Amino acid sequence: MNYLAVQFLVFTTALCGSSSSRVLELSDKFIDISNDGMWFVKFYAPWCAHCRRIEPIWAHVAQALYNSPIKVAKVDCTRFTAVASHFKVRAYPTIMFIKGSFRHEYVGERQKDEMVNYAMRMSQPAVQRLSAVDSLSDLKDSHSVFFGYIGKQQGPLWEMFNLHAEKYQPHSWFFAMSHELVKNELKPKNGTSVFVYKEGEAFFFEAHEDKEALNNTLDKWINTERFGFFPRISRANLNELMDLEKYIVIAIVSENKLNEITQTERDFKDMIENIIKKRKRHLHERFQFGWMGSPELANSIAMSELTVPNLLVLNSTTGHHHIPDDDPVLMTPEAVTIFLDQIHNQIAPTYGGNSWPVQLYRGFFEARTTLTSMWRGNPVLTALVFGLPLGFLSLICYSVCCADILDADEDEAPETHEKKD
Repeated sequence: MNYLAVQFLVFTTALCGSSSSRVLELSDKFIDISNDGMWFVKFYAPWCAHCRRIEPIWAHVAQALYNSPIKVAKVDCTRFTAVASHFKVRAYPTIMFIKGSFRHEYVGERQKDEMVNYAMRMSQPAVQRLSAVDSLSDLKDSHSVFFGYIGKQQGPLWEMFNLHAEKYQPHSWFFAMSHELVKNELKPKNGTSVFVYKEGEAFFFEAHEDKEALNNTLDKWINTERFGFFPRISRANLNELMDLEKYIVIAIVSENKLNEITQTERDFKDMIENIIKKRKRHLHERFQFGWMGSPELANSIAMSELTVPNLLVLNSTTGHHHIPDDDPVLMTPEAVTIFLDQIHNQIAPTYGGNSWPVQLYRGFFEARTTLTSMWRGNPVLTALVFGLPLGFLSLICYSVCCADILDADEDEAPETHEKKD
């Protein structure tokens, strides 16, 4: 019966949408069948600009997942408010993966490949078991970052690995394998081991005997190692990177609407990436490298207008940041390495932080930046938005103040009594 209900919903909702779209348009009946199968759903409002911007991307996601068991759909929450209430939708668009009673909100980049990979990962078990002889080689070719468990699938380390695999499944892949499968490619030190494979190299986790200590250290280690050596940094993952308790080294470039950058910016970005790839054993324990295609986000962190390309190092523990005194374009890999060593030794100039004067200035800077951006985009609309309220406020203040003055002048006018002869 559930299968028929799903097919009926697919048939009826397809009539409401475009015939060329693979996205299912759902109604309030979705509440009754949401536990059947796997759903990747966008909750939206027609008036939302962000929802309209993601519409073509969502269509490409549906096309990519069309032959998978995952049904890609969308719900107009202004028409079907019961659905929004049932799934506790608080903002638009909200993207949610639903598998039975399990629900998880997607908070990553709103790009086709990112969302497709996320949906495919969430549709699988948290820990996937490898059996084929060449499976590990296939994983290395298809995943730049993944976690693996080697050995007998029992004991505290196996239990903790499963526990944290479920927690971090939205962010990375987790696999279990035997010693026989990896004996020609990996050399684990212990009988059971956990490792992370990152862009061509494996890093092993140092296990602890105490179960409570193992739980905490494995959780922290997975959270720290789940990022690649040089990921793209945006507003979507910046807060997650701030939990790493590392220095965040950010190469800042400026992408255009076609995601293109100048050759000078590309050379600078490649130079920073090569530094971490050549010295990853030495640097990745203290520094998390990445790049940012939006100077506006970097300006908000530095509270100043940065030129591009540029280099910004953010202390994820204290909120302070560092900027090189030299022109970033002229910096060599050796100069960047010296700059990072100065930061690690706490002898480099420090800016920003989380004190209340800094937070106050940051709010002023962001307000000024927003107003400037609005003025450049549409000066007439900006003048109306801010000019009319200020004009009404000025009239009210003038009428209140000037009314008292005029009344006072009338009351204090001297009365003259001339005596006539």
